[in-house]
Amino acid sequence: MLVLRSGLTRALAARKLAPQVCSCFATGPRQYDGTFYEFRTYCLKPSKMNEFLENVKKNIHLRTAHSELVGYWSVEFGGQMNKMFHIWKYDNFAHRTEVRKAVAKDKEWQQSVVPNLALIDEQETEITYLVPWCKLEKPAKEGVYELIIFQMKPGGPALWGDAFKRAINAHVDLGYSKLVGVFHTEYGALNRVHVLWWNESADSRAAGRHWSHEDPRVVAAGQ
Repeated sequence: MLVLRSGLTRALAARKLAPQVCSCFATGPRQYDGTFYEFRTYCLKPSKMNEFLENVKKNIHLRTAHSELVGYWSVEFGGQMNKMFHIWKYDNFAHRTEVRKAVAKDKEWQQSVVPNLALIDEQETEITYLVPWCKLEKPAKEGVYELIIFQMKPGGPALWGDAFKRAINAHVDLGYSKLVGVFHTEYGALNRVHVLWWNESADSRAAGRHWSHEDPRVVAAGQ
């Protein structure tokens, strides 16, 4: 689970699943929209986690003055611990280039970020797009977020895209969890699909999964 630090809030767990039949969302309507989302992951030194969080909480407003922050999370359950994960929205690649130049010239931000560099062991970045049939939703309140990562086999959406969409929509329509967004990678780790969910609490998430596994409508949609 990730602990959302969206200005620094609370919550969630990351899981990796491998569907038997899959592919990457590499073509389709999204190509007419330049908007993309950069996923940035920082692996921190265990003893420096709290220091890093305090620095981010104190100074993140300097960075969000340049571009939109979708969310800032730390891993609570599942996956590698002492990990920070954040999503940034850009209109297109030219916009990202402009932002990076502005950030590099922002002396106050640069001074604030230097102390954090020594606290990071590894960094990873991915450029992703929302799938054509999904809009980004922002929950109205704090809660638990779950990031599920599907490692797809190379191919095409025509091979499995409809079935994947049905499985996602079954959970959404029946109210077992709230969908934040479905993203596919363009640069970075290829053939990945990230599905970000929101729940009010870890317990409500656990209950929702239990009910969905016993719901024939959800089971049928995933077949």
